[in-house]
Amino acid sequence: MNAPISRLFAITLLLFAVLVFFTSKWTVFEAEDLRANRLNARPLLEQTFIERGRIRSADREVVARSVRHRDDTFSRVYPQQGLFAHAVGFSFVDRGQDGIERYYNDELTGKDDPLGNVIDQLSGNQKQGDDLDTHLDAKAQRVALEGLAGRKGAVVALDPQTGAVQVMASVPGYDPNDVDRPKVLSQLNRDDANAPLVNRATQAGYPPGSTMKVVTAIAAIDSGKFQPGSQVSGENGKKISGVPLNNFGGEDFGQIDLTFALTKSVNTAWAAVGESLGKATMQKYMKRLGFGSDPPMDYPDEQMRPSGEYVKGRVVPATHPAVDVGRMAIGQDKLNVTPLQMAMVAAAVANDGKLMAPRIGDRFIDPDGRTNDVETDEMSEVMSVDSARKVNQMMQNVVREGSGTAAALQGIDVAGKTGTAEVDRPCGPNQVWFIGFAPARDPKVAVAVTLECSDATGGTVAAPIAKRVMESLLR
Repeated sequence: MNAPISRLFAITLLLFAVLVFFTSKWTVFEAEDLRANRLNARPLLEQTFIERGRIRSADREVVARSVRHRDDTFSRVYPQQGLFAHAVGFSFVDRGQDGIERYYNDELTGKDDPLGNVIDQLSGNQKQGDDLDTHLDAKAQRVALEGLAGRKGAVVALDPQTGAVQVMASVPGYDPNDVDRPKVLSQLNRDDANAPLVNRATQAGYPPGSTMKVVTAIAAIDSGKFQPGSQVSGENGKKISGVPLNNFGGEDFGQIDLTFALTKSVNTAWAAVGESLGKATMQKYMKRLGFGSDPPMDYPDEQMRPSGEYVKGRVVPATHPAVDVGRMAIGQDKLNVTPLQMAMVAAAVANDGKLMAPRIGDRFIDPDGRTNDVETDEMSEVMSVDSARKVNQMMQNVVREGSGTAAALQGIDVAGKTGTAEVDRPCGPNQVWFIGFAPARDPKVAVAVTLECSDATGGTVAAPIAKRVMESLLR
């Protein structure tokens, strides 16, 4: 074979290989990514001929269902309007998908049952997806939204023993029925000041304030370096990383134990504990709690934000050179956390140190009535049972006689921690928090509440909301 023919053969072979590669790329290797692309409307167009499964709350309220049109196509409606807008999301041909509508799209459209699809096609039956029962509690969700009362913020409530997400409330919100109305959707997208489409429970990063002291307490007790009765200095103006740090209101304390330091939320004591533990120990426990990565929840990744220290817009480990470990230990420095993350912190203490992966979905019911439960997974063992119970007792003291008394329930022991983080915002100087769980001895609910732009404290604003949500779920 002469040289020109050899070159022509090589070029032809190369072009054929390129053709095979790109054909395989779209049809095989990246087919799933292409179907999942929010700009690709073809899968949604195909789904208009499928009766999408209903989505129900734990108390059996239908929160999403499909309606049939004269041309035998279907569209989505949301009977509860904005009640579960951020958690459930929406599904429309021209607008894409969000929330668990997107995460569980295959199950809701029956695509996870190829044999059933073939049978439907051969028999001429209308395709039908599985129904989805969730752990979301409509009554408690309403209580959370009423508590927020239009103020920007979020509430998350979990069952610490299973990871079940019982409440996921975010304000401002929206009515998912409006997403299919171009003019209204355009207004929602342009509202940058309020960002109503953003799920503040999973996407908004806030300084956690003193709720971070629970993380530091976990690391302190479980590492064996401290005990609840260990003595520390609560001196005001103590130097942390070479810079004086003040307690709330400039209050000065002498030698105090760790339980008192948490009850009174003594900044200088906990910052010194953080410095003593060091970056590596803090990073170990923060990682166990889920800091630094998206939570393993049944929810779209792009609608979740990792919690942790942020440097130049990216989350970094606590061992990063730019981290001031003392100030990080009290919820300052460059910390940004989501309400979901802080609910997980409370849940880990409540569940004797085991952190369960959060789950919105409970079970699927196929058109023939067969059920398939969503798996409950253990995410990590954060601390020993003994350590968890010691931190639990310390948090109970915060509600009994510290800043969290407004979260107390009659006849039920509550464990918690408040937080008031100073922020540079013209709308209000504080990001206020409460995290906690109840009943303290046999926890059934762990909660995180936060509000933006407050001129008050976590104990006076966030704790009462947490109380009402816990009360609702424990009745």
